[in-house]
This record gives sequence, C-alpha cells and structure tokens, in this order.
Amino acid sequence: MTAPAGEWRLIREEARPGPTQMALDEVAAETASGGGPATVRTYRWDPTCLTLGYGQDPETVDWDACERAGVDVTRRRTGGGGIVHDSYGDVAYSIAVPAGDVPGDLLDAYHLLCEPILDAFARLGIDADYVEEAVPELYHPACYLRELHPAHDVVAAGRKVAGNAQYRTRDAVIQHGSLSFSVDAAAHLDAFADPPVDPETFRERVVGIDELADVDRAEAVAALEASLASWVEAGIEAEAEREGGPGDGPSDEGGSLDRDGSWTDAELERARDLVAERYRDDGWVRSRPGDR
Repeated sequence: MTAPAGEWRLIREEARPGPTQMALDEVAAETASGGGPATVRTYRWDPTCLTLGYGQDPETVDWDACERAGVDVTRRRTGGGGIVHDSYGDVAYSIAVPAGDVPGDLLDAYHLLCEPILDAFARLGIDADYVEEAVPELYHPACYLRELHPAHDVVAAGRKVAGNAQYRTRDAVIQHGSLSFSVDAAAHLDAFADPPVDPETFRERVVGIDELADVDRAEAVAALEASLASWVEAGIEAEAEREGGPGDGPSDEGGSLDRDGSWTDAELERARDLVAERYRDDGWVRSRPGDR
C-alpha cells in the first residue's frame, strides 16, 4: 500500500503546548475534509503534557503531582490510556486525510498509515514491527502498560517503542502517535494516581530509540519527516503513473507535496478557539464523556 494521492503538506516539527497540538490535529482533519491539503506532520510537546484517552477516568490522574511538576494535562479524541509526552523523550506525528481516501476497515487503515512509521525505524537501523501476539496489560490507565495489540502497537527488542491511535469524523481520518526516543519511567508513572508498577517494570515494557540506535533526537525526527514525505510522494507517483497509462509517462494529476508546509492564519485561529472550548476546558479534560 502507498499513501493516497492528492494535495499534501508536510509540517515539520513545531514545539507547542499539548492542548494546542491536539487542537491542530483536529484542525488538520477539518482542512483535509474541507477540500484543503491532507497533512503529515511531526510535533513536539512543550511543556511536558499528559494526554488522557477519550474515555479515561480523571481519578486515575495525580493532579497535584502534575501541577507540582509543571505537567500540562489535556484529553485526546482518541481512546486508550494516558501518555506522558516530554519535550525530549517523545517524538510525535499525525496524519490527517479525507476519509474516502483510506480503507474503511480499521486494521487496514492502521496498516496503511503506519507504513511511514515502520519505515522511519528502518531508516534509523532499528528492527521494529507490530507485536506478533497480544501481551497482557500491566496497568490499564497508562497507555504504554495496556495490553499490546498486534493492530497498532509497535515493538523493538521485545518492548514497545511506538503507539498509534485513530479517530474518524464523517469526512476525515486522523491518526496520531508517539515514538519513544528516550524513556523517563519515573516521570511517566508520577502522573498517575497510585500505579501498581515501578519504574523498573515500566522499562521492561517500554524502550527508547536512544537504547536501540546511536542517533540523537534531531536525527530521529529527520528520519520520521523523511519517511512521511517519501510515503506521500510514492503514492503521488503511483497515481500519476496510473493516470498516464502504459508508455505515456507519468501525468501531473497524481497530486503534490509541499515539503515546507505551514498553517494558515485561519487554521491557527481555529486552533486557539478549540483550545479554549475543549482542550483546556475542565469540562472536557476532567470528566469522562458520559459525565459531560
């Protein structure tokens, strides 16, 4: 499989607060479904942020510990458990694309949109792939300690190195995820209320890129951005060849990729509105869907 053809933009790593990053993922989906370009992007969390899964119980969070440590807390639109994203240890990405351009089957859609993620690990010299069979959970509220699922959990050297999640609107699909560059197990666990897992056990489940390859964080980000761009361009070239027909050469109708893409002023304004309305709103962050 290759990326769907069309108009795309690559937005390179930007450091922003977590609520803004979640809002921008939503904005990218709105743009893709509204006739604008599809988006592949990398991003960085600044400051450290705990993102809760859509239906996660807020009582699983140690709110006082997060406040003392200066950890932002927001809630994703994707499911699963909480993840602590720090500015150094976490490399984040998202892909926003029209729903009609990707498979309707969830597993097929994951495998399509995870292609550039697996390729990024290969570029770094890391043998990473989906976990072969389910691994039992250690602590349900923490995403990295939940059951490992062959559909979307990526492991290397027997430990989880990346997680990916999707949500769909009627007209768009957004997939986002985290590649672990460096693991700070104690900081991760400190954000949760009384987790029955110690840092040593956490590290037995989760591994960082820095333990697997002799690369710095900037090199890891560059590999991910290169992989996202190549994935998109391969899909565009494949479509152009189909449109051109045998012997006719590629046509110019397969689409294009802006490798130095950016947000419009209108998108940034929309993101600010979503931050206020949702991603920093206590009614969204501190309550489960049925309680809102």
